Amino acid sequence: MSKSLLVTGGAGFIASHFIHYIKQKYPDYHIINIDKLTYAGSETNLKHITYSENYDFIEGDIADEQLINDIFSTYDIEGVIHFAAESHVDRSIKDVKAFIQSNVLGTAVLLQAARDAWNKAGELHTRRFHQVSTDEVYGSLELDGGGKFNEQTPYDPRNPYSASKSGADMLVKSFGHTYGMNVVTSSSSNNYGPGQHAEKLIPTIISNALQGNSIPIYGDGKNVRDWLYVTDHCHALDMIFHHGNALEKYNVGGGNEKTNIELAMTICDILDHLRPGHDSYKELITFIGDRKGHDRRYAVDDSKIKTTLGWKPFTTFETGIHKTVEWYVEQWEKIAP
Repeated sequence: MSKSLLVTGGAGFIASHFIHYIKQKYPDYHIINIDKLTYAGSETNLKHITYSENYDFIEGDIADEQLINDIFSTYDIEGVIHFAAESHVDRSIKDVKAFIQSNVLGTAVLLQAARDAWNKAGELHTRRFHQVSTDEVYGSLELDGGGKFNEQTPYDPRNPYSASKSGADMLVKSFGHTYGMNVVTSSSSNNYGPGQHAEKLIPTIISNALQGNSIPIYGDGKNVRDWLYVTDHCHALDMIFHHGNALEKYNVGGGNEKTNIELAMTICDILDHLRPGHDSYKELITFIGDRKGHDRRYAVDDSKIKTTLGWKPFTTFETGIHKTVEWYVEQWEKIAP
């Protein structure tokens, strides 16, 4: 059956990949994409489907109550997959208000509009609101302490970004308990892949190396992140949205824990092979002062989604990181002198 899905923040990195994924797997679905087109979103990410059937793009702010209500009045929205968020930790440290406006207020506006529309249609309990969250809401793990975050781990955000996402998650959960909305939440580990914003760690390493600039690594470089290839995340989101249980949360991990310095070394090795120079790109690695609120280690236990929904990642880190670096090199070569 055809469904009309509202995807928020669809011009961003993960959401644009998700739209491509959904368009290919469910060509009859009608996708309505709302994005503010700030620094983190670009219509270029969706240039191949801009004029395709069953796709509408709306430039706007999810915190704009009138606009969101108009969207729910114009379209018969059967599901919301909510990606839209300010997500750059460094920016959250400099400008907390923007993160509260988008991540907390914007989520509240969406929830209220969905609740009103679906309640009026008599389908409050069947139509679904999927909150796409992050493992950063859980806080930080010790490097040598072992263990991973699971769905019962208490929230312990350490920076304004993760605090705002925690607030949004709690709002979603509250609408499920209070009003009986069919809500589900997912938290993933760090995503990577082609088309990620230049400020993120992997694109920063690649672009600085290709320009011959220093590759900045915070602190001692031993902060650990678990890396999830973006297409594998899209597959997980598909399964959670369609088959996850209401009011449940699902963690999604890549099973690829790497220290930041290990990641940088790996990328430099690939670049040394793809674009060899006189010296290794590793010579450009420079340690800088640590970031405020820099969590030490993230790792999620994703056994729940694997055992209950049958999901598993298909992309090995070796394959994914090569594909990613190759994509950025190809983009660089198009503009490099």
